Amino acid sequence: MGIHRLNHAVLYVSDLERSVAFYRDVLGFRAIPMTPDGFRGAAFLQAPGSTNDHDLGLFEIGRAAGRSTAGRATVGLYHLAWEVDTLDELAVTAQRLAAAGALAGSSDHGTTKSLYGKDPDGLEFEIVWLVPADLLDDAALTARKRIGRLDLDRERQRYGGQTRGGVGISVPA
Repeated sequence: MGIHRLNHAVLYVSDLERSVAFYRDVLGFRAIPMTPDGFRGAAFLQAPGSTNDHDLGLFEIGRAAGRSTAGRATVGLYHLAWEVDTLDELAVTAQRLAAAGALAGSSDHGTTKSLYGKDPDGLEFEIVWLVPADLLDDAALTARKRIGRLDLDRERQRYGGQTRGGVGISVPA
């Protein structure tokens, strides 16, 4: 089975309106009118610049729902990772997540530069920029074996803030 990309993710949330507002206002998703007639408690969203039918589905299970214990007390999904095109876009996203109190961390994995966020239900996600294939060097490849501190300003100086990431890896060269 050849996988080309993640088509969409579906999350259970406690408060649909609050979750839609978070993904819309903080990450720029837009609601897609595709909820089946007569069906309540669901929303479908598309990421900015996406040509996908929808990238995220949200299903409300009620405000009394407990937080996920996946990874702490149960098995389950840790996080999803969404890829951005430029380091400038990653930096703007870091500012937006921080302003919303949703930035959970960041890391430098050598070939990827990552932010980690949490939505209003505490579900974690990653926003990542991939070093383009033609810019990979021994230092970046070796650094995949560690988790380093992300210095976005240094990475923007090194690779350029507008350099399109993932070229030759996620995006054809």
